[in-house]
Amino acid sequence: MKKFGLAMQIFVGLVLGIAVGAIFYGNPAVATYLQPIGDIFIRLIKMIVIPIVVASLIVGVAGVGDIKKLGKLGGKTILYFEIVTTVAIIIGLLVANVFQPGEGIDMGSLDKTDISAYEQGSEEAKDHGFIETFVNIVPENIFQSFVEGDMLAIIFFSVFFGLGIAAIGERGKPVLRFFQGTADAMFYVTNQIMKFAPFGVFALIGVTVSKFGVESLIPLSKLVFVVYGSMIGFIFIVLGLIAKFVGVNILHLIKVLKDELILAYSTSSSETVLPRIMEKMEKFGCPKAITSFVIPTGYSFNLDGSTLYQAIAALFIAQMYGIDLTIAEQISLMLVLMVTSKGIAGVPGVSFVVLLATLGTVGIPLEGLAFIAGIDRILDMMRTVVNVVGNSLAAIVMSKWEGEFDNKKAVAYVETFKDKKAA
Repeated sequence: MKKFGLAMQIFVGLVLGIAVGAIFYGNPAVATYLQPIGDIFIRLIKMIVIPIVVASLIVGVAGVGDIKKLGKLGGKTILYFEIVTTVAIIIGLLVANVFQPGEGIDMGSLDKTDISAYEQGSEEAKDHGFIETFVNIVPENIFQSFVEGDMLAIIFFSVFFGLGIAAIGERGKPVLRFFQGTADAMFYVTNQIMKFAPFGVFALIGVTVSKFGVESLIPLSKLVFVVYGSMIGFIFIVLGLIAKFVGVNILHLIKVLKDELILAYSTSSSETVLPRIMEKMEKFGCPKAITSFVIPTGYSFNLDGSTLYQAIAALFIAQMYGIDLTIAEQISLMLVLMVTSKGIAGVPGVSFVVLLATLGTVGIPLEGLAFIAGIDRILDMMRTVVNVVGNSLAAIVMSKWEGEFDNKKAVAYVETFKDKKAA
């Protein structure tokens, strides 16, 4: 038995990265030497995500072979995502109103960060309505979608390709075996890449801390505590209640996802754990067809942590400038966030992009974002964890809703984690 498991290795990498970054704070040599290591790890993950999603989805859909059933699953999935993300926005607004994290902040004591890199993305987000999102789901050129990493278009193509394989019967079986072999091979590659995860985490967190320093958190510590507290509360209360409603213990889910949550937190990228959570949710009792559809789709439509943060950050900036938003203006903010936060997960710094596109609609100064950009990575780490838990739970909810969840498989899988701990 391995006494030093992946979760502990990643945690050690995280701690060492923080230590190195703090010791060499302000030293550009840290980024020079460590950034390439972090970039290689992120690239390795991005390299395997699309092949795994395509292969898994084609195999899963071909196994179902029923377009009506898949259409029903898609409708239920989008409805669930919309309800949960709206709840996240409402909770964010309530938390920000109760705890007032921006009250009494001295803007003169804060460092401003250049946010011009996010402005182009914000212009795209402003024009990004529900209709636009659904039009863009249909790819003009699937190879272009592969190159751009347009997950919704890739999912759309994979679903139809899987249905096509199912429709041609025996002639489609060699193609199906090819994609099954591809999925199996890519999951093996994922497990090999994960061995590099502690080094990637060490490099990424080391660069972050060396650039911004631990002391940059002090002036905005109330915002950090409010965001982290609300995120943790959302996982254990909102997602916990949803899990209980469908007969699952949220603590069991967190135990199963322990390695992935530490990795997602350290890298602030939910993409790094996409292949692993798809694999684990299958082992937890969710059918391949549902897992391979719901989780990748959730990466665009079910960003619970991101929407919760966006609501808090918007009111934080308003409070910092002494702007008292009325109930009507906060409802307007909620409605705009419901639209702008969907379907643009592929844009770098997505939460910042959405906020840039949203704040102006309710009269909040956009330049206020420059004051919190420096600690955005620290906040992004926690909201990534919420996104991962939310999408993993969504696969379980949809499997239960469709009556295809394997409870015995789930219990047996959770027991293997208890056995590891006992050993």
